Amino acid sequence: MARDHFVGKVVWITGASSGIGRSLAFAFARAGGRLILSARDRRSLEPVRAACGAGSEVRLLPFDLAALDTIPQRAEEALNMWGHVDFMVHNAGVALRGRMVDTPLRLDQQIMAINYFGPVVLTKALLPSMLQRQSGCFVVLSSLSGKYGGPQLSAYSAAKHALHGCFECLRAEVHDQNIQVTIIIPGFIRTPIVQRALTASGAPYGKTLSVYERGMDPDRCAARILRAVARRKEEAPIGGWELSTLYLKRFVPGLLNALVRNHPVRLRNRLWRLLSFGIGGHEG
Repeated sequence: MARDHFVGKVVWITGASSGIGRSLAFAFARAGGRLILSARDRRSLEPVRAACGAGSEVRLLPFDLAALDTIPQRAEEALNMWGHVDFMVHNAGVALRGRMVDTPLRLDQQIMAINYFGPVVLTKALLPSMLQRQSGCFVVLSSLSGKYGGPQLSAYSAAKHALHGCFECLRAEVHDQNIQVTIIIPGFIRTPIVQRALTASGAPYGKTLSVYERGMDPDRCAARILRAVARRKEEAPIGGWELSTLYLKRFVPGLLNALVRNHPVRLRNRLWRLLSFGIGGHEG
């Protein structure tokens, strides 16, 4: 189903140089899509384009999502490549791990610029062409942190919550104009997002967490994302046991709040051990 759905379609992916974005590039290429790949550094995109295969149609458009004033021009360049964009995949993002009291406002603003305002500006630039064609799709990569908050994630969680609110409103506005909005909620996926996260000082976090090392393979995650988009899902959680926290948030929010109050990842692991009757790893 997914393969037929994307043949010949123009797919623009931000954050395509690594992690889920890189795997999405491969998945869309295999499904017959024509790709526009973006990240800050062209050199990081070249290996992805090469790995998509000789028969794939792939063009590169490097830019910095934090440079908001430049985004409308980048959107115009993208539209000129094939005349339109069918699928805009808002994947790029950066995490921040630090206590709110220790995090300077400039870092909150940086996280919001990359994770929220960048996708919003890009959407505003592309939306008129989609409305004119009465066709298009926005795929928004959120996070469990977009559904509930936890310690040391205030800036990141705020940006992801904002994405949910914004794109749910957009979905309501364009529901009768054949424009789709699919919000993806990845759980623990084996990507470098934690290592590349910023700390409250602005320095890289520089280490991983065992729950991510044991997380879902990004290629498997990408395949599920394509299926969700092809099926026109409005929201699609993708991951493993950690998705059970979404049900706790809906039905017993007080319990979830108690579990994440001290340390979100460590206590999610405790929840997993509880749900699996003691079978599973632990967070070191």
